[in-house]
Amino acid sequence: MEDGAGYTLFWSGKNKDERRLSGVGFMIKTSIARKLQNLPVGHSDRIMSLRLPIQDNKFATVLSVYAPTLQAETGVKEAFYRDLHNLLQQVDSKDKLLILGDFNARVGRDFELWKGVLGRHGIGNCNDNGRLLLEFCSEHQLVITNTLFQQKDRFKATWRHPRSKHWHLLDYVLTRQHDTRDVLHTRVMPSADCYTDHRLVRCKVAFTFKSPPKRKGPQTKKLQVHKLRDPRVKNNLQVMLEERLHCVTAAEPEEQWKQMKTILQETTAEVVGLSTRKHQDWFDEADQE
Repeated sequence: MEDGAGYTLFWSGKNKDERRLSGVGFMIKTSIARKLQNLPVGHSDRIMSLRLPIQDNKFATVLSVYAPTLQAETGVKEAFYRDLHNLLQQVDSKDKLLILGDFNARVGRDFELWKGVLGRHGIGNCNDNGRLLLEFCSEHQLVITNTLFQQKDRFKATWRHPRSKHWHLLDYVLTRQHDTRDVLHTRVMPSADCYTDHRLVRCKVAFTFKSPPKRKGPQTKKLQVHKLRDPRVKNNLQVMLEERLHCVTAAEPEEQWKQMKTILQETTAEVVGLSTRKHQDWFDEADQE
């Protein structure tokens, strides 16, 4: 971890005595880093994770990755995707998920073959590393957000080949396919304060969470009191209540009230009828017990 210029760098890489061909990290505003409940976790020199609290006990899990290059041995590439797969298995399915990084892969633009994974606005051709990434995304139902937005190629390409000087798309932002609506825009920032063969990729997101399902209340019976607008029904209820209330024989006030309430409920239901509603009856349920 390094602190400076208003940002804190969390980094995971090789030891000092090893050749540093890989490394990965998070650069976070220091004002935010100080408030983090959980600091970024380095899983290897190619994968880091950060779980951010969003709202009401909801979280976003962000992964920062650096995949092996095209020239790397097959075993190294397989180990990287195996580690990434195992980490995704541990991510809470309720978390929002973002995977950011340099995948050293060209995924091309065959959106019909890779439906749900590629959008309609990819660039270039696919290579072997690209197929590995596309297969991984398909397995985990991820979408490559860089390909979702129509924009000029200069806002898509992220890396310049040192010999051909051609620009390619190698750096991606991935998210779950069912959370695509959370991604407002993913684009390249062409300018930089210093020379680099990579361009910064910016992704704007607005996380939305489904409201918890409303609890369905018990089916209750509701008196059809609207029938009392009919003078005949109203008069019939009054006559029946007068006759039956005279039959109250209990001496204790509490027992009298129980008998009167029962007569009132049963007689009214008999005269006007009941309808099924998902709302509490106008009689208190506690009193009916």
